[in-house]
Amino acid sequence: MNDLPRKAVSRTVKLATLPLGFAGRATLGIGKRIGGRSAEIVATELQQRTAEQLFKVLGELKGGAMKFGQVLSVFEAALPESLAGPYREALTRLQDAAPPMPAASVDKVLTESLGADWRDLFDEFDDRPAAAASIGQVHRAVWHDGTEVAVKVQYPGAGPALVSDLNQLSRVSWLFGRLVPGMDVKPLIAELRSRITEELDYELEAEAQQAHADEFADDDRIVVPNVVAQADCVLVSEWLEGRPLSDVLAHGTVAERDAAGELLVHFLFAGPARTGMLHADPHPGNFRLLGDPDRPEEWRLGVMDFGTVDRLPDGLPEPIGVALRLALEGDAESVLDLLRGEGFVKPSIELDADAVLDWLLPIIEPARVEEFEFTREWMRAQAGRIADPRSPAYDLGRQMNLPPSYLLIHRVTLSTIGVLCQLGARARFRAEAEEWLPGFAE
Repeated sequence: MNDLPRKAVSRTVKLATLPLGFAGRATLGIGKRIGGRSAEIVATELQQRTAEQLFKVLGELKGGAMKFGQVLSVFEAALPESLAGPYREALTRLQDAAPPMPAASVDKVLTESLGADWRDLFDEFDDRPAAAASIGQVHRAVWHDGTEVAVKVQYPGAGPALVSDLNQLSRVSWLFGRLVPGMDVKPLIAELRSRITEELDYELEAEAQQAHADEFADDDRIVVPNVVAQADCVLVSEWLEGRPLSDVLAHGTVAERDAAGELLVHFLFAGPARTGMLHADPHPGNFRLLGDPDRPEEWRLGVMDFGTVDRLPDGLPEPIGVALRLALEGDAESVLDLLRGEGFVKPSIELDADAVLDWLLPIIEPARVEEFEFTREWMRAQAGRIADPRSPAYDLGRQMNLPPSYLLIHRVTLSTIGVLCQLGARARFRAEAEEWLPGFAE
């Protein structure tokens, strides 16, 4: 029996329940409205039940569906409050957990990767998973030299499952637009599909992780665990003990939220500048806060999961910094010219330069002031403005182009801003950009 449902028919049937379930609930909702229930109450019930089914199915499938759900979860702050409540709990569940695979299957993967005597490599090994995610799960163990380690084990059949899920999700992508008006998930699904090979390659992940660990060794703000061993579908790293960012999101004080936000902004800019790579999976399950619980201002950010990175030898592209600087100076025409030169605007399309600046507000506004307060209300206002078909920003966005070299940068930046808004953090976005973003301070 496979641990990760991989037969096309089985997985298609599970994903097919999404639109069918939505249709059934919508029909039931019409009946309730005819019966006298208010439209608002019926709509809320429909959203809640749809969210429960949507993320239950994604979580059970793991693979691409689980990965998609985790990536989508960081945009929860953009949802209107009437929809955010039903989604918040379900989305958070996706950030840290997925159903585990049986111990016998874990043993099989470890035997195939490390050899039949793999247990001899460990002083201790907990057969119960400490965490489970999209394509693998993590076990806590003690390496033979006494080092506490995290053993990441890839699910059997993860590759076929990723391909199958993402293909099927493309076919039901319209459903997300029905649930959240203006949401277009097709580009996101296409990007995840293009990264499948990299996501499955633990050797590449180990190289990226160790490069970060080396660069941030003894750093006072960022911690990345060293790689202890890697073979085939197994990755062994130092165990990273700390408070999950998801816990700060749920229960953190104002000081804790601000501290976490400052560290996230720092890593967004300093990571590419120092390592030549952009960590491309910034959902809260991949971060830990380390340090004295009573002194959040001295915390360090622990970063995990380097399965997807954007390789940027020169750091973030200089045109981003130049465009942001010109935008803050109000030079709309120069911003438009630069974006056109980078391929964001096709040569045949004429756009209003001031409208382009308005469209870029989610990136510009945090850099206008010394310290910016990221809030759900601000994020909803930006998302609503861009996603509303009646808004000029909506029409302009449909005419813009996103060059392939900027796909991951765009997603990671917006994802990080989404998490900052969930935190409600105050952070010095401008100062970090001045120090680490090429072209911004020049």
